Amino acid sequence: MKRFAELYEAIDSTTSTNRKVEAMVAYFREADPRDAAWALYFLTGQKLKRLVPARSLARWTLELTGLPEWLFGESYDAVGDLAETISLLAEGAELTPRPPGTPAPVQGGLFESPPAEEAGPGSNTGAVPLHVWVEQRLERLRGLSPEQQRGPVLSWWAGLDRAQLFLVVKLLTGSLRVGVSRTLVVRALAEVAAVPAAVMEHRLMGNWRATPEFLRGVLAADVHGDESAPATDLSRPYPFFLASQLEGGPETLGEPRDWQIEWKWDGIRAQLIRRGGSVFLWSRGEELISDRFPEIADAAARLPDGVALDGEVLAFRDDRALPFARLQRRIGRTNITGRALREAPVVFMAYDVLEQGGEDVRARPLSERRAILESLLAAASPRVRISPTIEVPDWPAAARLRAESRARAVEGLMLKKLDSLYGVGRRRGDWWKWKIDPYCIDAVLVYAQPGHGRRAGLLTDYTFAVWDGPALSPIAKAYSGLDQGEIEELDRWIRQHTVERFGPVRSVEPIHVFELHFEAISASPRHRSGIAVRFPRIARWRKDKPAAEADTMDSIRRLLSAAPPPDSPDPPGEDDPG
Repeated sequence: MKRFAELYEAIDSTTSTNRKVEAMVAYFREADPRDAAWALYFLTGQKLKRLVPARSLARWTLELTGLPEWLFGESYDAVGDLAETISLLAEGAELTPRPPGTPAPVQGGLFESPPAEEAGPGSNTGAVPLHVWVEQRLERLRGLSPEQQRGPVLSWWAGLDRAQLFLVVKLLTGSLRVGVSRTLVVRALAEVAAVPAAVMEHRLMGNWRATPEFLRGVLAADVHGDESAPATDLSRPYPFFLASQLEGGPETLGEPRDWQIEWKWDGIRAQLIRRGGSVFLWSRGEELISDRFPEIADAAARLPDGVALDGEVLAFRDDRALPFARLQRRIGRTNITGRALREAPVVFMAYDVLEQGGEDVRARPLSERRAILESLLAAASPRVRISPTIEVPDWPAAARLRAESRARAVEGLMLKKLDSLYGVGRRRGDWWKWKIDPYCIDAVLVYAQPGHGRRAGLLTDYTFAVWDGPALSPIAKAYSGLDQGEIEELDRWIRQHTVERFGPVRSVEPIHVFELHFEAISASPRHRSGIAVRFPRIARWRKDKPAAEADTMDSIRRLLSAAPPPDSPDPPGEDDPG
């Protein structure tokens, strides 16, 4: 654990991408493979499920330190992160010994002796390896009551320094996030293994277990077979190729005939794979979602074996896309009822092919891949469709079509070079997304609360409101869009102008106006305002505008009325029995 804590500190203490990569390279070259496998698991954004309630951890900290509850609360408000608060308060604290003659405590009690593996004057829990922490210590807490968990947890804390204590609390709560992007992790591992980054990215795709065997495969120098469909994991998807945002118009891109133009669909980016007689549907977040969209999986069973398609899961009815809000009714559901299938019918809209007959075809130009895709889906099911291309004589004609995007429930146009290969990650120049302009409103800051990770000590999560008569009505939450200087300036102002506190949330004087952008607007009975906006973010701080001139609910309702009409009403019928 100590070595992993040092890695975490090295990553968290710098903004230099090169230094982050150097720290990871050094770690993976030196660490025990059993520890390094778990480190890789956490570095790539995967987490343990929560083992201990946060409320219990806070209570145990009070018992361990003897602090009054109000002081813990003030400390938490100042720090903004539970794990950091506990690590600052509990570092160096020791379990109070049981006075002579007092009855032995119940199992898991506060004064319970450490387990045998930790007992003895030379005991040092900080020297316990990361894989032992995860596989033996933390896992043995699963299924126990908080009363049973308390003794082991407090005995572990007593031997840890602040950095390790912070990480242990993060692991206990299932909230560990390391401040490094997946791209940098891939870069570091590629350097250790001496293989191309594209090969390493592919090795890390899909579901995998944190084992030394997996790590050895990841770090293998032999790249033979990596550019074809992997034989060891039939379900493994390919790294996604991402488009860059086109700022301005496409006139600088040359002639439209050199580009494949499509609608930018508003759904879930996914890969549909058929290998070994099985079907796998992967989201871009590397989540296997086949069970959530069984109609797509069933339709894909008719595809030839050894095929991988890139595309979008869309809510779709009567040959047109439905608003994303429809698809949201299926996201996160594990019990797919007949009613859910009727409310949000879906299709897989394919726009690229990555594998055919078990062969990786990503290195072929888009024009060839398109021909393969059309051949594969010539007689496919209506549930697996091919994204139509758009022919235009010039860019002004494309702009006129783009203007119809909201009415078509799409986000704009995709522009892809016909000679482009299917790359890895985001590479400017080959694929562009020409999105429609976002909705825009001016709103007043009314609430703020601490952020997460590196922003845990700053008030960076904001709630904004618009005028509803003489009162302000919250309309959106946003936390991105300001630069570091603006964040720090606003943080100082919020602390000086807090009107009221609700736990970590602060109500502030309604003075500052911000321009907000968002992608969609819809009616929502779940929101107090009756309206929901999608992907809200801060465009700029309107220091030139007084709060009285912010937008009103009437103007928001006008945006709603001008939005595309809702899709057709739900078909009649009840859920399937059971």
